[in-house]
Amino acid sequence: MRLSHIIWDWNGTLLDDTQAGLNAVNAMLDARGLPMIDLDAYRERFGFPVQDFYRAIGFRLENEDWDAMACEFHDRFLSDTTLRLHEHALSVLTLFRQTGIPQSVLSASEQSILDNMMRDFGVSHFFDAMFGTDNLYGHSKLDLGHALLQRLTLQPENVLLVGDSLHDHEVATALGTRCLLIAQGHQSHSRLARSGSPVLEDLAQIPAWLNL
Repeated sequence: MRLSHIIWDWNGTLLDDTQAGLNAVNAMLDARGLPMIDLDAYRERFGFPVQDFYRAIGFRLENEDWDAMACEFHDRFLSDTTLRLHEHALSVLTLFRQTGIPQSVLSASEQSILDNMMRDFGVSHFFDAMFGTDNLYGHSKLDLGHALLQRLTLQPENVLLVGDSLHDHEVATALGTRCLLIAQGHQSHSRLARSGSPVLEDLAQIPAWLNL
C-alpha cells in the first residue's frame, strides 16, 4: 500500500476512552432514573450522530436541553480517571514518524478539548494537523475531512484513515481515502466488519498489516 498520509481518529482509536464514555453515560442515565447499560450494549449501540445513540439507550431528548446535556456529558467524561492512551499508540505513532509518513487527526471532539487532551497526553508533535469541531454535539466530521484534505493538498487515494467506528468508514468512503478500523474502541468488531473495511483487533497489528 502506497501511503502519503495517515489520518487518525482520536477518541477510541488513539485514546482509550470507551470506559470513560460509558461511565459518563451511565451516570447521566442513573441521575434520570433510567436503566444503565453495560459495555457490550454500549459498543453495539454507540454511533453518530450521538443524539440517535442517546435516544436508543433510553434518554427522552424531547424533555432535555441538548446543550446542557452535552455539557453534562463532557464534564463527567473529562474528569474520568480511566482516560489514557491505548497501549501501542505511542509506538505506532513513532514508527510512522520514523518511516516519514505524515500524520494528522480528524476528530468529532470540540477543537479546544482535542487540543488540550493531545497536549496533556504528549502526542501533539506527531501531527501535521489536528482537526476538531466547533461544538460539543458529536455530529458528522465529513466536512472537516474535506477541509483537512484541502489544507494539506492530499490525494485521497494515497491516504489511510484509521478509526474505530462505522462513521470513520463512512467518512473515508465519502472522501475517497482508504480505511482501516480498529476494534478496541467504541464499536464492536462484528459491527465494524459489516462495513467491508479491514478490521484489526488493536493498534499493535497495524505495522504487520502495512508490511512495515
